[in-house]
Order: sequence, then C-alpha cells, then structure tokens
Amino acid sequence: MVGIRNSYEKKLIRASGLIAAKALKRSLEIIKVGVTGLEVDEAVKRTIFKLGGDLSYKTVPGYKWATCITVNDKVVHGIPTDRKFVIGDLVSVDLAVVYKGWHTDCAWSVLVGHDPEKQKFLQAGEQALWDGIKQAVAGNRVGDISSAIQSRIENAGYQVVRSLVGHGVGRSLHEDPEIPGFGKARTGMPLKSGMSLAIEVIYAQGSSEVVLGDDGWTYQTVDGSWGSIFEMTAIVGREKAEILTDWRPIVG
Repeated sequence: MVGIRNSYEKKLIRASGLIAAKALKRSLEIIKVGVTGLEVDEAVKRTIFKLGGDLSYKTVPGYKWATCITVNDKVVHGIPTDRKFVIGDLVSVDLAVVYKGWHTDCAWSVLVGHDPEKQKFLQAGEQALWDGIKQAVAGNRVGDISSAIQSRIENAGYQVVRSLVGHGVGRSLHEDPEIPGFGKARTGMPLKSGMSLAIEVIYAQGSSEVVLGDDGWTYQTVDGSWGSIFEMTAIVGREKAEILTDWRPIVG
C-alpha cells in the first residue's frame, strides 16, 4: 500500500529529511584526499545522533553502518572502509535517517580533485535527479519520473542501472511503489499529492549491468566503468514536489 501523508505526518517526515540533509552536507564537506569512508561514516553518525535522529540502515538485517559509501566502479550499498580517498576518486555517499518513526533516504556523488570527463558524468546524474523530481506532481505517473531520468542519462551517453530502483519511503525505509530510473512516460502508478518518494538516479559510464561483490553488499559495474548515485526524498505536490533532503540550501 502506498501511503498518503497527512499534515502531521508531513511535519515528522520533514524533520527526518532535514536531519538527513544536514548529515549528507557534513559528509560532503569532509571528503578529500586522505580521508577514509569509515571517517565519513562516523561523521554522519555523529551528526544524525546530535540532531536527534537514528540510523535507518539499522533496520536492514545485518547492516551496522550509518552510510553506504562507494568509490569509482562501485555503484551502491558499499560498506565504508579504511581505504583513503585519492585524487580522481568518484565518491558516493548514501544515507538514511529515522526520526520518530519516519524514514528519509538520500545520496550524492562527488569528485575528489578535478577531471572534466568525470565532472560531466556527475553533472548528468545530478540533472537527471532534478528532471525526475520535476515529474513528481499529482496527475503524473511513476513512468514520467522514470522516463525523465532515463532520457537525461542516455542523452549524455551513459546507462541507467536497471536492476536497482528508487522507492516509496516513510514509515519504513523501503515502501511501494518502485520507481525505476527507466521507463515510458504516462505509464505506471498514478502519483497523488502527499506520497513520499525516494527518487534515485543509479547509473554507469558503460554497461548498465552490475554484479555483487565478495563482501555480499557492494554492487559494482560489470565492466569496471564508473558508477554513481544521486537520490532525494520528496513529497509529491499538486504543482511541484517538495524536496525534503536537499543539502544545498543549508547554511552552517
């Protein structure tokens, strides 16, 4: 069942989203040469706890970290490690927060250093995310979000990972509906005002196929090409979506 959030529930999920946004901002601030994924994870954990939230990923059986951190050809669900970031690394941070029973989910990818081709790759993913979120309005369908994401990614010369999808989010970390990053406009479940969605852009430089790594968690590209993720939690609106986890406007 897909939940429609009332005014009280929206207040709580907004509070959860603000904590997630601040934690995501903190993670991006400290990613640089010599920093490890474990250090980023610890900073995120401290931020979430300080703001009164808890770790949503604790609800995933067997997972004990605050974040998933992936680098270069890794795509999603990466376990934070003590590997130090180096110039040229593409680093993705995926995190989720639960606050008073309400979950929000977000992710962002950044480049350590400067590389025009890798920056172009990241720009395509970010823009695809905003394109998808623009379609999260009442009267549209899930396929409108999916089609917008797919068009941006493929027009830039990259591929959407088809085996991993966005999802509803709220009382649980993962809820209906599934929101693929590919699809046909005007198809799929109708969107209604008040739905809370985790819209995800999961994509690769080369092949769209991914494989599960030896750690049993991390998915990586089958051909060793770059992979990245951009994700925001948003509430479907009548005229435009309300983004709950946007870290960019946060000051301080």
